[in-house]
Amino acid sequence: MPTNSQHPYHPIIYVRGFAATQGEIEDTVADPYMGFNIGSTKARTAWTGDVKRFYFESPLVRLMSDHGYNDVFVDGEDLVAVVRPDSVVPYRSVIIYRYYDEASKDFGTGETPPIERFAKGLDALILRLRDKVCANPKLGMAPEDFRVYLVAHSMGGLICRAFLQNPQLGSAEARAAVDKLYTYATPHNGIDMRILRNVPGWLTFGDINNFNRERMASYLAVPSGDDVSVVTNFPPERIFNLVGTNPRDYAVAGGLSSWAAGEASDGLVRIENATTHGRGADGREVSSPRAFVHRSHSGPYGVVNSEEGYQNLTRFLFGALRVDGILDIDDITLPAEVLKELKAGKQVRASYQFEIAASVRGCQWQMTRREVREHSAIFRTYEALFPGAPGSQRKPDRSQSPHLFSVFLDPAKSVKASGSVSFAFDLKVLVPDYEVDGILFLKRHFEGGYVLRELVIVEAFPDAAAPGGWRIKYGFQGDNPGKPGKDAVTRPLDGGLAFDIAIDQKTNPGLKGTLRIEARPWT
Repeated sequence: MPTNSQHPYHPIIYVRGFAATQGEIEDTVADPYMGFNIGSTKARTAWTGDVKRFYFESPLVRLMSDHGYNDVFVDGEDLVAVVRPDSVVPYRSVIIYRYYDEASKDFGTGETPPIERFAKGLDALILRLRDKVCANPKLGMAPEDFRVYLVAHSMGGLICRAFLQNPQLGSAEARAAVDKLYTYATPHNGIDMRILRNVPGWLTFGDINNFNRERMASYLAVPSGDDVSVVTNFPPERIFNLVGTNPRDYAVAGGLSSWAAGEASDGLVRIENATTHGRGADGREVSSPRAFVHRSHSGPYGVVNSEEGYQNLTRFLFGALRVDGILDIDDITLPAEVLKELKAGKQVRASYQFEIAASVRGCQWQMTRREVREHSAIFRTYEALFPGAPGSQRKPDRSQSPHLFSVFLDPAKSVKASGSVSFAFDLKVLVPDYEVDGILFLKRHFEGGYVLRELVIVEAFPDAAAPGGWRIKYGFQGDNPGKPGKDAVTRPLDGGLAFDIAIDQKTNPGLKGTLRIEARPWT
């Protein structure tokens, strides 16, 4: 943790995504901000019932207006790039990593370097930025206290991971300066298409083989054949994955890319390939925090130029509290008709889909949303939740407990009177599809029904006398709309705290289990 007084507002380096053709490269380098300055206009229904426009100015503009960030362009020069000793770089600044300049015919050789060169360039940029910042006597910052955030779109996230993971592509001192990495729609596990599972290594046009898993294993320093979404040499919990779930609005290649990627994608990157995981400090397997938003890979309705993306970005970078929701399932009962078939010796199978939407108080957009109709719901089979031989007494497998959400809360945006922060999540477990002896069982089945549907509100109040420094209340929307009314019974957890919400649906089918809410300091 740096000792400087600037925390949590460290410099941000933006690393843009892939440009396939020379024309796209030239368009990219012609933009000083390489797309981080592009916003969007959407239509929303106002409280009056009228349809009105909603303007998102862009991540760059919002970071400037909301958090006091600056760019580094002055009098036509890049303050980080110039060698003048009098060029002072503001600590709270956004730097654009212009790695495609070298591939431009206007600014470079016109030849695209390999991704390894881009990773080494990021190392050099971080050290150059550190030296510029620490040379400012007004800050009085030691080099070892300097920190930087990396924010990347698509292939930019792979460049960042190559720098962080591969010792041959990044120095220890530059890696130590990286506090967090936020990725928008990065193909962490490569790119799959309907007709090409795994981009071929021989497909070198525009360096598209950067997304081939064998090629990725090489520059990410992962053993060949291993899972390339595994993070090494950097804490996986310090990486955030924003996952797009809307392929229809991705217009690249006249819609061909969207068709090829399929429904469960953002139009280019499949949902299953857009996340990272690794080993935590204690050696346990952990998934990186992630959010799912109904946005496409890029364009007017893309993940980068979206309010949802910005809200997740700023809370991940600047927030002080991380909250995770997990559903532990103890039992799921079968309908009487299905149970009768099971007792008659027939083979019964069931699959379950979990929908979740989480929002924070004061924000008009959901922070994460996973729905069946958007092909992003969490999926589990009965056999995964309760492994064992047919007819045996089965115990739940806690490793299969659905992780519902990770939400980052910013006390700077709390209620002034109480200092509280609050969020809500809508959890739905759909009526499952049953299969009896290989045939769908449709008696008394109504598509779209729910075994469980609860909207839960959680509010945390700062309280020095409470365990973990927070007093927590929760409530069900159906009991007291908009207001939590129950005091949570908390327990210590890894420097934070946790509490449980019992779920016991008496219906048939029904679900019995526990909503486990875990809150940890996020610094």
